[in-house]
Amino acid sequence: MTAPGVQEDVSGRPLVTERRLHPVTPLRRAWAPVAVLMGWVVHDPDGAQRQLTRLTTTTLLVGLAVLIPAAALYGFLSWWFTHFAVTEGELRVRTGLLFRRTAHIRLERIQAIDVTQPLLARVAGVAKLKLDVVGADKKDELAFLGAGEARALRAELLARAAGFAPETAHEVGEAPSRQMLRVPPRVLAVSLLLTGAPWAWLLVASVALPLLWIATHSLWTVLAAGVPMLGAAGASSVGRFVAEYDWTLAESPDGLRIDHGLLDQAHETVPPGRVQTVRLVEPLLWRRRGWVRVELDVAGSSNSLLLPVAPRAMAESVVARVLPGVTVPPPEAFSRPPRGARWCVPVWWRGYGFAVTDAVFAARRGLLRRTLALVPHAKVQSVRLAQGPWQRTHGVADVHVDTGAGGTVTARLRPADEATDLLHAQAERSRTGRRDAPPDRWMA
Repeated sequence: MTAPGVQEDVSGRPLVTERRLHPVTPLRRAWAPVAVLMGWVVHDPDGAQRQLTRLTTTTLLVGLAVLIPAAALYGFLSWWFTHFAVTEGELRVRTGLLFRRTAHIRLERIQAIDVTQPLLARVAGVAKLKLDVVGADKKDELAFLGAGEARALRAELLARAAGFAPETAHEVGEAPSRQMLRVPPRVLAVSLLLTGAPWAWLLVASVALPLLWIATHSLWTVLAAGVPMLGAAGASSVGRFVAEYDWTLAESPDGLRIDHGLLDQAHETVPPGRVQTVRLVEPLLWRRRGWVRVELDVAGSSNSLLLPVAPRAMAESVVARVLPGVTVPPPEAFSRPPRGARWCVPVWWRGYGFAVTDAVFAARRGLLRRTLALVPHAKVQSVRLAQGPWQRTHGVADVHVDTGAGGTVTARLRPADEATDLLHAQAERSRTGRRDAPPDRWMA
């Protein structure tokens, strides 16, 4: 006779050991009925207020006496009927109170595994495991596990995905890492102050709110308009500082590891070979300091930020690690649109540029906020040429390259003959690049 949670085959040998989530999980899930009630209040505040005014104090107390135990029971039962197990080729998750659901997550389809710890989870010593899976619209997750168990399970899943035998995968442990870069909090704070978003919102608020007061003389109207504006300014500065605090980038055999967060801490991984596009973003006020922001498009993953701020030389060295064999083209390598393009896009046409190397398709755009996008030829899924009637009049066209992450990079306002040649040449480079590209694999 086996222990509870262990499945047997016909001969009585144990096959899979199922595990439960951390016992603190019911506290999180108990909020679900309360969240439904709060959603109704937010959706129909007038109706909720009318219903509440009809209730007596006794009725409210009885309702709370029923709701709180019911929520606690729901949280406990949902935890009790949730199990997960790691088999030879998949992660299996069984959930459901009345209707049972079993998710089979193939290990070879896992693209990234992140460990996150919200503030209260850190206090409780637990963590959330998030999995990016090819073909899934959102991340699958196991919430919550003990912090040590979450990291051990992540290492085991990555080891199995890399081809280690099931009996030895749990002994492999987390792959060693080497720190490449850490963003100092002071540098992060200065970089956020030098971006335009918070100042733009504050400027809008300083103009719009006095005008609203003059027009309405209503304090509530001013507050209703001012709070979202000030909230947007805070989210683009304080919110980003809290989320990107202590940003650390390290290199390991299973990809580039990212650790960050002041209140909610996250441990993310950029899987090797899955990066489709890299963008170097350069706001106007960062240029004198030589800073850039590095963003990503990753197939099968929602992770989109590699570096919040870094010196350009360091950022380019990191890009070379993310895209092996790729060198960021120098500014003089980019060709600008012809002068006739100024009639299609006045002023801003000067911000566009295009370059192609043996390894990458590169397109630049923007005057105040420059963005340089790099797409390896092997990651291009399709190439398109687009030319509107006004562009045809001035002899220019756009060439779009589409990637496996659903993104598009565009070489804008190219001479029409050049755009046609580029279309055919890029299609050939992409075929050759995919043929010669090494296979994407964990711990390669």
